[in-house]
Amino acid sequence: QVQLVESGGGLVQAGGSLRLSCAASGRAFSIYPMGWFRQAPGKEREFVAAISLSADSTYYSDSVKGRFTISRDNAKNTVFLQMNSLKPEDTAVYYCARAREPYSSGSYDRSQYNYWGQGTQVTVSS
Repeated sequence: QVQLVESGGGLVQAGGSLRLSCAASGRAFSIYPMGWFRQAPGKEREFVAAISLSADSTYYSDSVKGRFTISRDNAKNTVFLQMNSLKPEDTAVYYCARAREPYSSGSYDRSQYNYWGQGTQVTVSS
């Protein structure tokens, strides 16, 4: 059974930075793309970023491109989301997710992920 545990969320002022981490249990972490999604109150869960197996490809939503950076450390079974220049509209619960298919490319489609963490709250004050 795969478990994903996010950490690093918190309260930050607009313009600040946070770094989220997601630690994965289980074997074979390195053969699955990973993604970050977020869900604000009253809104659908939306794609934020995804990363391929060896981190040679990364994908971002338009709303975070240029401000957020996704990365991974396969030796430590961990994926990261560095968030800079944070805005109040980035306030949400952030979830990491593991892709359904091994050796696939990263995807913005949440149906392509079948393991999810419990989420970590990010609050950006104006």
